[in-house]
Amino acid sequence: MARDAGLEELIREELGNRSGLSEKAMFGGWAFLLNGNLICGAREGSLLVRLGKGNDGWALALPDIELMVMNGRAMHGWVRAGADAYGDDGLRKRLIDAALAFIETLPPK
Repeated sequence: MARDAGLEELIREELGNRSGLSEKAMFGGWAFLLNGNLICGAREGSLLVRLGKGNDGWALALPDIELMVMNGRAMHGWVRAGADAYGDDGLRKRLIDAALAFIETLPPK
């Protein structure tokens, strides 16, 4: 899969200029981290969001959002939003805000 520069820019706008933010290539796309912990990732047609185990039910109930599966393994607490979901400004903000709320509970790496 290819990177999605447009989605990456939308994520940067949502994340703002927080201290501790970094970016790097990961999962065949581009990843965004806070203090070394993965917040979300972007690649063509897909937004990966880390919500934390037990925090993903609300998102999974929405259209075009599914549980992330990596190498055949379900990754509970991680969701993958398709273009219809991340293209909705309010929903994308809600997903990223929820990811930040979870990540901010984790110790820095």
